[in-house]
Amino acid sequence: MKLLVNVKDNKADFILELLNNFSFVKTETLSPYKRDVLMGLKESVDELNLIRKAKLKGISAKDLLNEL
Repeated sequence: MKLLVNVKDNKADFILELLNNFSFVKTETLSPYKRDVLMGLKESVDELNLIRKAKLKGISAKDLLNEL
């Protein structure tokens, strides 16, 4: 299982040291680019879920193509 954990910058070293002490945990630090891509993807999925639940209005594919 993969988990994404948000930690304040001043506590990151402590959390990484703690997690690395467990033999069953592997940590990987994301580059700023990868972090931005993952956060953008997460926001997109969250928005899609809201549209599917009819809590947010989406736009049609035709309107999307017209914007391009």
